[in-house]
Amino acid sequence: MMNTFSWIFVAALGASVALRLWLATRQIGSVAANRDRVPDAFADKIQTEAHRKAADYTLAKTRQGRLELVYDSLLLLGWTLGGGLQWLDTAWQSAGWNPINTGVAVIVSAFIIMAALELPFSLYHTFVIEERFGFNKTSPGTFIGDTAKQALLMLVLGVPLAWAALWLMQGSGRLWWLYLWMLWAGFSLLMFWAYPTLIAPLFNKFTLLDNEQLKQRIQNLLDRCGFRSRGIYIMDGSRRSGHGNAYFTGMGRNKRIVFFDTLLETLDADEIEAVLAHELGHFKRKHVQKRIVIMMLMSLAGLALLGWLIQQPWFYQGLGVSQPSNHLALLLFLMVTPVFTLFLQPLSSWFSRRHEFEADDYAASQSSAGDLIHALVKLYRENASTLTPDPLYSAFYDSHPPAPVRVAHLSRRTGRTEVLP
Repeated sequence: MMNTFSWIFVAALGASVALRLWLATRQIGSVAANRDRVPDAFADKIQTEAHRKAADYTLAKTRQGRLELVYDSLLLLGWTLGGGLQWLDTAWQSAGWNPINTGVAVIVSAFIIMAALELPFSLYHTFVIEERFGFNKTSPGTFIGDTAKQALLMLVLGVPLAWAALWLMQGSGRLWWLYLWMLWAGFSLLMFWAYPTLIAPLFNKFTLLDNEQLKQRIQNLLDRCGFRSRGIYIMDGSRRSGHGNAYFTGMGRNKRIVFFDTLLETLDADEIEAVLAHELGHFKRKHVQKRIVIMMLMSLAGLALLGWLIQQPWFYQGLGVSQPSNHLALLLFLMVTPVFTLFLQPLSSWFSRRHEFEADDYAASQSSAGDLIHALVKLYRENASTLTPDPLYSAFYDSHPPAPVRVAHLSRRTGRTEVLP
């Protein structure tokens, strides 16, 4: 039976879906309207056909995103007000296990079912959209293998974590949420540290950079910036995708620099150095540490809120659960919170774009703004990134500044009046 909180949830979900559909419609309109005209700043660097490909690729992804949004929202209603979680809980209760083991079974099986229900969209994105635009390199066998590995990882890591969480919720008193936060914080930091050497190699092959000239050039840049890592690695990104990228990963002495092999095929040495200098800018400006701190504070606030909600009967009843329990409170909170925190998305995007500008400024001071611009233009072209996003859509979602804004910002560092050097 629906209560006041049920209607608040439905209203918030409806407003969230309406807003996101409106933004997607704006994005589609902006990209489609500018499909046949390359922005003046890029006219000499990106051909019309490449610009049209980027537009069509963006339109395809955005249209799929709209369908997925509606689908996910209906599933959320099914899990909550439709009684899906209550049904799953009742089914596992019949096994006669103790509350913690029952809770672990409910949580793990819920995540497995959710992943299975999302699988059609993942298949369509990989084997239809990415294939259509020439980016997909993933074979069916690789896709199946990746899915199996992800499921196994979820079991190996998720089962002990869920068991420990429920044990703390049951036996550590009124401050269980604080102890659970400590557990989550420790687990997250461990994953940041372990990912480069224990998890990532399960999915990709990493080899040390063997181009001695480029390696020495990169090492000189690292020395200038005061950055030490466990190595410069090349990842076989081309095994799954034609997209190129570079990133830092790990923590402490376990840091790694990773280049996609596709990136090295696209950029020259000057441009690679500029891209790396940008990534080093994130390190020097402590962006990763800042994001970790924000994530920890947000999770602490969230668990404190859950510590209060778990005692409120209306919370369960309003979301379709008639038999309150720790594991259902945790699942409901994880499912429903994104509906009420959507307003944080543009703030998060703004902070991320600010960090990108800071990293670009650092790259311009350590290498060449012109080389970074040339690298970005190549990556926009090769990755089919749209040059004409809708401003509101971009402000709401995009973690990186729009291409014209970012390139114009860097161009001012070159001392030139034209946008592209």
